[in-house]
Amino acid sequence: MEREGLEWIGGFLHMLVSWGASSAMIFGGVVPYIPQYRDIRRTQNAEGFSIYVCLMLLIANILRILFWFGHHFESPLLWQSIIMIVTMLLMLKLCTEVRVANELNPKRRSFTDFDTAFFWHWSRFIDFIQCVLAFTVVTGYITYLFLDSSLFVEILGFLAVFTEALLGVPQLYRNHQNYSTEGMSIKMVLMWTSGDTFKSAYFVLNQAPFQFTICGLLQVFVDIAILLQVYIYSAYPQKPVSHATHATGAKAL
Repeated sequence: MEREGLEWIGGFLHMLVSWGASSAMIFGGVVPYIPQYRDIRRTQNAEGFSIYVCLMLLIANILRILFWFGHHFESPLLWQSIIMIVTMLLMLKLCTEVRVANELNPKRRSFTDFDTAFFWHWSRFIDFIQCVLAFTVVTGYITYLFLDSSLFVEILGFLAVFTEALLGVPQLYRNHQNYSTEGMSIKMVLMWTSGDTFKSAYFVLNQAPFQFTICGLLQVFVDIAILLQVYIYSAYPQKPVSHATHATGAKAL
């Protein structure tokens, strides 16, 4: 009787830990963007946040969902992708509204202009939606045609996680250009690093497809590189920033 009770407690604790890990996996990825969203709303300035973060995360998570149709993986990872897509669209909506409101001489630019010089810098949120839908339809159709090819499915999975792994590269490049990390929240970078470390461990322990593990580790290395920039550029004087160009602190992908 006592042994059965211990087994029940052990099983319950295992289920509780598993549920907690899955919940952290589903919602943990969007947590760093909550303070960023609040900062942008408070300051009404989005200069410190690169909307290319949203672009890369949208591409990565759309491809990951398509990968799921060819190679089913853990359900929490699928739900994570869905929630991240919604989060990035909300970030895009806010950033677009704030940027357009702050432009002194706004000139309307739209997705249907097909002007590469202003790609992903359109004046209306609906243009971003059109672009995302176009990408989803095209990649979805290609995936449908080649879904029976194991090589195509594996390449699709690699592209999904590799794109996400490069999430921090635009911020890394922006910091290098400015010789400064002003406007970038160190707290958020630490959250990215801890989250990516947890995610990589989750991939290993749950025997996720190898693409997930390799690219998760790459993402950790990029996060560490950004933290090193914080230390290195702390020796440089910070540039004065006007309200129109004030950075609000974000991971500029």
